[in-house]
Amino acid sequence: MKTGLVLSGGGVRGIAHIGAIKALEEHGITPDIIAGTSAGAIVGALYAGGNTPEEILHFFKSVNPFSISNYAVNKPGFVNSEKLYPHFKAVLPQDTFEALKIPLVVTATNILEGTLQVFRKGALIHAVIASAAFPGIFTPVRIGDDHYVDGGTLNNFPADLIQQECNSLIGVHVNPFEKVALKDLKYFYNVVERSFQIRSAMESMTKFSMCDLVICPEDLGNFSTFSMREMDKIYLLGYTATNKALATSKGKALMKAL
Repeated sequence: MKTGLVLSGGGVRGIAHIGAIKALEEHGITPDIIAGTSAGAIVGALYAGGNTPEEILHFFKSVNPFSISNYAVNKPGFVNSEKLYPHFKAVLPQDTFEALKIPLVVTATNILEGTLQVFRKGALIHAVIASAAFPGIFTPVRIGDDHYVDGGTLNNFPADLIQQECNSLIGVHVNPFEKVALKDLKYFYNVVERSFQIRSAMESMTKFSMCDLVICPEDLGNFSTFSMREMDKIYLLGYTATNKALATSKGKALMKAL
């Protein structure tokens, strides 16, 4: 039996993925392959690299991408994505997909060609940073002769990329789609985030049926994509939602089959 794990994009809400992985571990479930986009690519890479959920949570708490030292100058974005490389290199020193303990698939968007790029071999860290480079906020990431931005632009829930390789597939979706009030769209980045959220949510939900179990932590809509606060609360939402999902009939059937 080969079990796959799909981790969606969702910005800081992706910390819920860490809680989900912790709960899966406690139920004896370890994925044989991971597909991740954006925040899901970061969590997936760190976990596939051998880091524990606690270590991954510490990474998120200790690395602030919006630090003044990371600001971009004369570049198309507020944060210079390249400045994040040393932080990842410290926890993923070998910097290759082949060195990971669990096979990983990561998506990014070729901003020049307008096409989806799937990474699963070769250099790791730049692919992961590219996958999480939210357009307009983070600068595009150069890999070879091409430039890439957030994989969630075209595929925010990459279940389709590993479905055929798995006997069982678990998805964690942390990009909730709920109605908002006009007062929630005060600033330009609120509008950008909302527009991105609408498109990615519609695309993601069409692929939920590919999974044997989909975990959608409740109340994540209360947290902004870029808010660096209350990470422990987001982690707990992922942990709690996963335990609840595994207690359902679908969850029990999945565990019985593994």
